[in-house]
Amino acid sequence: MDFRWDVVWNAMPQMVQGAQMTAQITLIGIGGGMVIGTLCGLILAFRLPVIHWLVFAYVSVIRGTPIVVQAMFIYFALPIAMDITLSGFAAASLCLALNAGAYITEIVRGAVLSIDKGLTDAGLALGMSYPQVLMTVVGPLAFRRTIPPLGNQFIISLKDSALFLVIGVAELAQRGEQLTAQTGRALEIWTAVAVFYLVMTFTLAMIMRLIERRMTIL
Repeated sequence: MDFRWDVVWNAMPQMVQGAQMTAQITLIGIGGGMVIGTLCGLILAFRLPVIHWLVFAYVSVIRGTPIVVQAMFIYFALPIAMDITLSGFAAASLCLALNAGAYITEIVRGAVLSIDKGLTDAGLALGMSYPQVLMTVVGPLAFRRTIPPLGNQFIISLKDSALFLVIGVAELAQRGEQLTAQTGRALEIWTAVAVFYLVMTFTLAMIMRLIERRMTIL
């Protein structure tokens, strides 16, 4: 079968729009996931009374269910259960943030617990308060150790955004599905879609690699 470049060229504007939507959902999801994951990771690491059980339940539910099910629950079931209606974009962003947050929680928890307790004791012995030790000693060291796994999670979140086509979000994969139906040229369309994802994931991986190289992993 001949590969028709004109099909790819004509589909490019819609693919670019889909890629932009994918990037927006991913950035919001990663940003929200970082906030959720950092807070919940610290709660689990320091085992705050009662709250850490709620966080444990949240992490268990998210890690134990597919992201497609989570997206469909937020988009279709939430309006029925709580009378909360979200747009496809908002539902996808929220779903990705909650999903990424659960995995980032474990990354943060593991990084904090990996720091030698002697460093905390030394900081306290020097007269620093516990929050000061956390912010100036434990925090920076733990953050450096989270960089490699965070990079991996960011790439996973980017690829997971393709699953939001099930709720009709006009991201890259959904655009590919529409264009395939319109043109009947699956080879050209899905090859182009794959290239778009490769470019985005490669760019994200290179950014994280640069950050990692600029920081000494202790």
